[in-house]
Amino acid sequence: MRFLILLVAATLLPAQGRIVSTSPAITETLFALGLGGSVAAVSTYCHYPPEAAKLPKIGTYLKPNVEAIVRLRPDLVFIERLPNQAIGQLQSSGIRVVTLATGNVETNLRMIESIAAAANRPAAGRALAKRVRTELNEIAAASKSRSPKTVVFIVGRTPGLLEGMIAVGKGSYLNELISIAGGRNLLADSAASYPKISLEAMVRLQPEVIIDMGDMAETVGVTEQHKRSVEQLWRARKEIRGRAHAVADDIFVVPGPRMVEAAREFQRLILGVSR
Repeated sequence: MRFLILLVAATLLPAQGRIVSTSPAITETLFALGLGGSVAAVSTYCHYPPEAAKLPKIGTYLKPNVEAIVRLRPDLVFIERLPNQAIGQLQSSGIRVVTLATGNVETNLRMIESIAAAANRPAAGRALAKRVRTELNEIAAASKSRSPKTVVFIVGRTPGLLEGMIAVGKGSYLNELISIAGGRNLLADSAASYPKISLEAMVRLQPEVIIDMGDMAETVGVTEQHKRSVEQLWRARKEIRGRAHAVADDIFVVPGPRMVEAAREFQRLILGVSR
């Protein structure tokens, strides 16, 4: 029995040394893979899981603090493939850097597998990606039994006003999740992944469901009163007949394993299906 316990413990030990994550999607994936014990630092906006929020911060995913990362002497740094100088600076310091891409659902699933492979956990990565894909397929199958509802998802907006609005459009993984959940994104044919949209356009489109996290992208500390005030903004516009839901949750902005949770919540908001 003691041998079995030791054997199980060995399989749970971190496969990699000290790891630094520079984005919430990377952090959530590392913890989902069982590598949380190896994570030495995370980005400013890494809130989940709670253990990650307590770790040292090394800046944002757009501007990681190279000096702070180097001081940690990590064995591996994961960084999103964005235009910045951090990758070259870290590599010149002799640190192993793995760059990752996020995008549509399949790209995000490949990111999970890439993280696992780089951390010597390829089988765990394949299993996690398969589970996410399977659960998304199950949600899509359940949605097909219902009539789809038209949706606009607002992800940017002037605080307190229905102005300066930015919504989910073509090419975003969120557009895919809306479809999986039984929605028809009215901006799915837009030229941009996150197009601007006016109040006049919303009146013209008449979405059946409006999901708004426009001034709540920084999800920590958002109150229920704030959410109610956002919903009241839409209710006050009698010319728009759709029902509005205010949301403030990282599941809608982090393209990691919790895409499944986002799809389930979309399904609840759009179709009224309990999670």
